[in-house]
Amino acid sequence: MPLRASVSGIRGVIGDGLDALTVVRWVSAFGAWLPPGPVVVGRDTRSSGAMVLDAVAAALASTGHDIWDIEIATTPTTEIAVQHSNAVGGVIITASHNPKQWNALKFLQGDGLFLTAAQNRELRHRLEDPSAGQVPWDKLGAVSARSGAEQQHLDALATVSWLDVDRIRSRQLHAVVDAVEGAGGRIMPRLLEMLGVRCTPLYCEMSGDFPHDPEPRPEHLKDLCSEVRAAGADLGLAVDPDVDRLSLVDGQGRALSEELTLVLALEFLLAKTPGPVAVNLSTTGLIEKVAAGHGCKVFRTPVGEAHVVETLLDENCIVGGEGNGGVIYPAVHPGRDALVGTVMVLQSLAESGLTLAEHVAGLPPVAMVKTKVPSDSLPAGDGLAKVLAGLGPGHLDDRDGWKWTGDQAWVHVRPSNTEPVVRIIAEAATEKAAAALIDKVKDQA
Repeated sequence: MPLRASVSGIRGVIGDGLDALTVVRWVSAFGAWLPPGPVVVGRDTRSSGAMVLDAVAAALASTGHDIWDIEIATTPTTEIAVQHSNAVGGVIITASHNPKQWNALKFLQGDGLFLTAAQNRELRHRLEDPSAGQVPWDKLGAVSARSGAEQQHLDALATVSWLDVDRIRSRQLHAVVDAVEGAGGRIMPRLLEMLGVRCTPLYCEMSGDFPHDPEPRPEHLKDLCSEVRAAGADLGLAVDPDVDRLSLVDGQGRALSEELTLVLALEFLLAKTPGPVAVNLSTTGLIEKVAAGHGCKVFRTPVGEAHVVETLLDENCIVGGEGNGGVIYPAVHPGRDALVGTVMVLQSLAESGLTLAEHVAGLPPVAMVKTKVPSDSLPAGDGLAKVLAGLGPGHLDDRDGWKWTGDQAWVHVRPSNTEPVVRIIAEAATEKAAAALIDKVKDQA
């Protein structure tokens, strides 16, 4: 299977596109691109992680960089570890929501941000000269273990101005956490303990043997829904293996669309600190409705966290994210963080006194349908534009594939950054109407 290289990192199936030699090649280029200094490395719980770590460490050592190994850590934990240190960069070994046969490399700048599109292009140029940046025997880097990154992440969350732990504790909430045997299996329960929320752990042993599809979408959360009902919990919290996505289950055991995580976070935060918002083109249109209620502007970007973060920082946005359950709150750090989303949701429940179901019931009704098709099943370029134009009067946006926006509905068709597929996402007033839009795209192709 071909390697997937994009702003979302270097991603592939172990033994079928991604192997130790490929890892060394890419990380050596990254090391040659970095300035001198230590590099933080964290990984999720996948069984291939140890092998990839060895290759990453060897490559970085060969370019003269010391490796600070923080071991099993979430993506946002690793970002914060880089941000709050004198490290010159970071490498996160995780394929995020992909199945367990996948793994990936995510590269961080010295400020803890992902590489921009322009920086990724510079990195690819370095691949053309594999000997560049290599140092002699007496200047090689060394590996050392670094502890405390998880606590550093929790401490950063504890400092947000609006967090009232006593108020959350007084609500006596009970949450079930599904960490899908990923990197969140320890830190998510620790977060709930810090906030005074009773925690029932589900798949939190950090074994790396994912018990269900690790993408936290409603159709994959049946066990969490059952456990919430059985435990009589107030809500369920589902994260992906690297804990940058959060999905929610209400107290009745109903899985909510992952799109609603960011909507609920924005609804809470903009009421306290109004300001501009940055989200990607595939995120629900509820974002504009919530933002408009607080007089706030919304910036749309191509899909990919790096794109959202770049706009978020350029436009001084208060908050942002992606509709896959990724909340970005730059006051903590400018990256998707399921723990940040969790804190916002719990604080909102504590202050309102409402249940999660009651919060969602107050939102305007919309429905989103997401599907994916083989890369060669739809026309490219102008051919795809003609297909979407055939949906009727509306606006076409070509910044990331093609997005058609009509009256109270939209469709976005784009190649995936993380899989060899084309994603088709539609939103309308009802699920039936959204599905009909997708069918019309397929029929016209």
